[in-house]
Amino acid sequence: PRQPAKTLWYDRPRYVYLEFCVEDSRDVKVVIEDQRLVFSCKNADGVEFYNEINLYARVNSKDSREKRSDRSITCFMRKWKEKVAWPRITKENIKPAWLSVDFDNWRDWEGDEEVERATLEQYAEV
Repeated sequence: PRQPAKTLWYDRPRYVYLEFCVEDSRDVKVVIEDQRLVFSCKNADGVEFYNEINLYARVNSKDSREKRSDRSITCFMRKWKEKVAWPRITKENIKPAWLSVDFDNWRDWEGDEEVERATLEQYAEV
């Protein structure tokens, strides 16, 4: 049986971030298309996770990537239109139960480009 992974998201001027909260993930597959993201993996207990998100707006799939850690898989997707705020991550105006805003990382954009650059560099080091 597949189930959706608990997912957090937040918006930045140039990127949209999604964090799939799965500990000890295996067989991770992330497909980032211009208007859609598909995520799947298994955890240590063999539970299968699957999320499919029709994105609110277009992203540059060539300049998007993911990073796996012991606790989660974080995807950062380059917005096609930079500096345009996304009011939600999904194209549909309904919020799935497994999707939440990551308020720990949600900020005003004022002077945020330096923070965003530092975050990207942190991911790029892996």
